[in-house]
Amino acid sequence: MELSKRELDGVLIVTVNESRIDSAVAIRFKDMMRQLTENGPERVVLDLAHVDFIDSSGLGAIVGAMKLLGADRRLDLSGLRDNVAKVFTLTRMDRVFRIHMSLSDALGG
Repeated sequence: MELSKRELDGVLIVTVNESRIDSAVAIRFKDMMRQLTENGPERVVLDLAHVDFIDSSGLGAIVGAMKLLGADRRLDLSGLRDNVAKVFTLTRMDRVFRIHMSLSDALGG
């Protein structure tokens, strides 16, 4: 599992540099998100533009990462491809997360 992070204008951007978030990587993903977001800014944007596939374990890992941030921090999602967006819509998780078409949209650009 390869994730990268950068901070821009007080927003922590975590990019998933993999094509899949599934049961094979879900635990590692959640652990890496914990490490990357620890003591970070109030808002985190998870850039999923490279992700083509997500299963229920991957979805659970993203929800788990959101919960790790606590009530005073927020996890937004950006760049969902059609297959990934469908998973969020079918599970109604699109009502839980703020989802932006692109990273630029998420950053207000």
